[in-house]
Amino acid sequence: MSIQTWGRCAIALWVVSMVAGCGFIGGGNDDAGVQRDSACRWNRSSCMYEGPYEPGERDYAEEEARRLNREQADRLRRSSGR
Repeated sequence: MSIQTWGRCAIALWVVSMVAGCGFIGGGNDDAGVQRDSACRWNRSSCMYEGPYEPGERDYAEEEARRLNREQADRLRRSSGR
């Protein structure tokens, strides 16, 4: 393979990694911008807690989900021009 072909392959791999959200440079942040450890970065479900809720935690989580959904719906409406 020529150097030009290797360069194209490297660029293609870099683009694919950026689109996939992994990224070679500065990747691995979750939606809130918090750095996850490498195990969570590759297998997010391995870091999910499946234990019982603490008192009041379920209500808080549901309210927070509603708030985030409202914000996202507002963003989508604004971006679509409605």
